[in-house]
Amino acid sequence: MKWVINDEAKSKVIRMAWEDRTSFDEIYKNTGLTETDVIKLMRKYLKPSSFRSWRKRVSGRITKHGKKFSQSRKELKNIPQQKIDIRALEY
Repeated sequence: MKWVINDEAKSKVIRMAWEDRTSFDEIYKNTGLTETDVIKLMRKYLKPSSFRSWRKRVSGRITKHGKKFSQSRKELKNIPQQKIDIRALEY
């Protein structure tokens, strides 16, 4: 996909892509860029080492994918909460 992007929009997309809580779905809603487009943009405008670091960071992060994130939140809500006795912990 060919797109023209100004510096302000480019900075916004890069900032959203680096944020842990901003999913690719939200980026798509705000900018119209798909996950593939965001990856291409990051590859083009980041230094190679920064791109590799970002890719490694988001590859295993479920918060970057809306469906996976909402499913994991539902699973976490079903886990019974346990109280921890702080006095029992050894320092």
